[in-house]
Amino acid sequence: MRYNWQQKDWPNFTYSTEEVETQLFEFSERAGKINALLENLPEEVRVETGIELLVAEAIKTSAIEGEYLSRKDVMSSIKKNLGLLTESQNFNDKRAEGIAELMTDAQKNFREPLSEKTLLNWHRMLMKGNSTLESGKWRTHEEPMQVISGAMGREIIHYEAPPSKRIPAEMDRFILWFNHTNRNAENEIKKPVIRAAIAHLYFESIHPFEDGNGRIGRAIAEKALSQTVNRPILLSLSDAMEYKKKDYYNALKSAQRSNEITPWIIYFVNTTLQAQLSAEKMIEFSLYKARFFDRYRDHLNDRQIKVIRRILKEGPGGFEGGLNVRKYIGITKTSKATATRDLQDLLEKGIISKSGSGKNTSYFLKLQCY
Repeated sequence: MRYNWQQKDWPNFTYSTEEVETQLFEFSERAGKINALLENLPEEVRVETGIELLVAEAIKTSAIEGEYLSRKDVMSSIKKNLGLLTESQNFNDKRAEGIAELMTDAQKNFREPLSEKTLLNWHRMLMKGNSTLESGKWRTHEEPMQVISGAMGREIIHYEAPPSKRIPAEMDRFILWFNHTNRNAENEIKKPVIRAAIAHLYFESIHPFEDGNGRIGRAIAEKALSQTVNRPILLSLSDAMEYKKKDYYNALKSAQRSNEITPWIIYFVNTTLQAQLSAEKMIEFSLYKARFFDRYRDHLNDRQIKVIRRILKEGPGGFEGGLNVRKYIGITKTSKATATRDLQDLLEKGIISKSGSGKNTSYFLKLQCY
């Protein structure tokens, strides 16, 4: 088996965008729509939405690698790094603290050229809490760097990266390529999603670190997207990839066997568009929440406000199975009679809809943006 880096044309990737021209155009259109939606959000809600997307990215990029982090810890750390957490707080999970630092640093400094110093610093952040690896350095071991799966003795080798002795030269060339393609406006590679697709594949193929390559590689892809749209990209690429994780790994595995990467480009463009659609829905949902409370804040009692905030915290889908009297009582600690009266009032105001009857009655928020 000869991998991409072992072939004569490495790293001169070739591809066709014929099958995804429509999607590339749609990405540009939706980027404009998302900007317009964000402008309609109050500043506080705009910041909250950006944080939610950063949290989703931090959690999902770790989940792809089999690490499942506390949403609360990730949220607190991101707010701390953005200067939005005033009280002093100790974080129990250093992994959550590290990935949050990486995400916020990548977003805040997206315009800065990529450098060895940046990548090594990201690796130090990411490896917080990991005492088994020396962080902030390229890998140096002599044995092959292999991506494998399967039980011991029956391992399947999915990919073998370049030997450690080649890493400094390979990374110098990669960093030069990344920064050059950001400046070269006439190159087709300047297209946001195409450059991000190649950047991710290129970095993953070099695999310069002992651990953390996937998470850093996805941060590089989002940096590429941000640079070419000239603003921090508001989407969670990892959320879309984690949703169909097997497809992600299969596409990457296939792409690392040839430097003709059209299938990888098709996969990456479609996945990025899906991430963009999810981000658009989240922003629309934030806009709905802002407008909802502007309209109804003075027409609802404290119990109703508390319940609706709790439902909205679950996202556009609300509670699984909807709201019922028992859940209402659990949230507000009120009586059954009061809960029933509050729900009837919400029905009459057209804020919720009703499904079923008797003990099977459920209530759902009417989300006008969906």
